[in-house]
Amino acid sequence: MVRLYAQNLHIGYGERIIVKDLNLQIPDKKITTIIGSNGCGKSTLLKALTRIISHQSGAIILDGEHISKGDTKELAKKMAILPQTPEGASGLTAGELVSYGRFPYQKGFGRLTKSDYEVIDWALEVTGTMEFKYRPVDALSGGQRQRVWIAMALAQETDMIFLDEPTTYLDMAHQLEVLELLQKLNTEQNRTVVMVLHDLNQAARFADYIIAMKNGEIVKAGDPEEVMQPDVLQDVFHIDAEIGRDPRTNKPICITYNLVKGESL
Repeated sequence: MVRLYAQNLHIGYGERIIVKDLNLQIPDKKITTIIGSNGCGKSTLLKALTRIISHQSGAIILDGEHISKGDTKELAKKMAILPQTPEGASGLTAGELVSYGRFPYQKGFGRLTKSDYEVIDWALEVTGTMEFKYRPVDALSGGQRQRVWIAMALAQETDMIFLDEPTTYLDMAHQLEVLELLQKLNTEQNRTVVMVLHDLNQAARFADYIIAMKNGEIVKAGDPEEVMQPDVLQDVFHIDAEIGRDPRTNKPICITYNLVKGESL
């Protein structure tokens, strides 16, 4: 089943086109990762799919309707977005930040209801951040803050969660912690997760579907077995990769790689 897809999509800033004539489908209730070198259009695509930025031409369809024409609050009930460098939490406690996820459901003076508070506590519980509810977000570690931001996204009660490099600036343990949380939300709650990742092996380990991009275009899209191929990685990253098998997950893994001589990024 596909609820979200794009047709003949062009995205740019002024006269500079970043994404060109792109067609894609986001599998429902699966984890999709978008990979590619810096500046290839990954984040730009994610922002367009969530209507943070406008696309110049083509169509982005969610549940049979163009997202550009929908009501902002109604769209926020369907998809949540966690940007690469979340801002705006200074001076807030974790609980207060998570409460912002209830904005699409507020009416009148915007007061939180008993139901809102129940959802906030649920989001804190499921992300393992309830103990931080009354702590300033600024006082939390990077991994703790990232989980609180994910809790805010969950408080929106959306079926789809979009994340732009959610493991950036985190150490290896906290990266794994965040990715395992997202995997749990997908498997236990059927959330559709779409995220940009830089680490190929993390993408292969956690994704059901991978979209590999280069110069604003999709080079290859499919399951990890299809995308984690030497020829695909050479085209996308200009590397000569040795692909093996992860002994714990049986997923494809990039064991080592060299730069392809004579090619530049």
